[in-house]
Amino acid sequence: MSTSSRRVALVTGSSRGLGSVIARRLAEDGFAVAVNGLHEDAHAAEVVRAIGDAGSAEVFLADITDEQQVAQLVAGVTERLGAIDVLVVNATGPQPEGPLVEVAWEDHLAQLDFFVKSPVLLGRAVIPGMRARRYGRIVQIDSEVADQPPPGRSAYATAKNAQIGLTRAWARELAPSGITVNTVAPGFIPVERHADVPAETRRAYLASVPVGRIGDPQDVACAVSSFASEAAGFITGQRILVDGGRSLGS
Repeated sequence: MSTSSRRVALVTGSSRGLGSVIARRLAEDGFAVAVNGLHEDAHAAEVVRAIGDAGSAEVFLADITDEQQVAQLVAGVTERLGAIDVLVVNATGPQPEGPLVEVAWEDHLAQLDFFVKSPVLLGRAVIPGMRARRYGRIVQIDSEVADQPPPGRSAYATAKNAQIGLTRAWARELAPSGITVNTVAPGFIPVERHADVPAETRRAYLASVPVGRIGDPQDVACAVSSFASEAAGFITGQRILVDGGRSLGS
């Protein structure tokens, strides 16, 4: 299949970590994938090389919390790969921890930049084209922390819940235009090798997960792949927890 005949997926924050795994999975699914990272990030090119002959991918560097850069990003992807059919909002920034009385409003704004401002900027740039074609898939990556916030993560948990609300509002409004909007919520899923997980952390987590194993980034990529598929056109406003059933014990 030529690049021009493939559907196009933009995965933000896909130069490393979970985003890179999602990008590779969508390339395997047949998408032309726009791999995104910051301008100083050299890892995006490595992801494109890893995709190699298995799929089509190009690097697009931009800060997805900056309105002008988002506009340039979407224009660049459209020019080089084609109109964006699938938007995966995955990019995240630092997630500092601290007691809530020490968390300033600026700390909340920093989290909201990634989990509310970024999807709003991206949505404003890609949704008009999706509406014109009456087709689109938007998948946001949130977190189990939205449901089970540990102490010290108040800014992160608040922003993630705002992201979930945004997803549901968009799903209702965009459904008549043939655009689905869903979210995937990973549990504790180390991106590095499982052997790198501290033994104490591993034991505690395994005790809370019915399936008896730590999650893998491919588990999350599988859920994103499902939402991004053409077959998922009747599924919108939904949230999949990818946590091995851990939430069932809460």
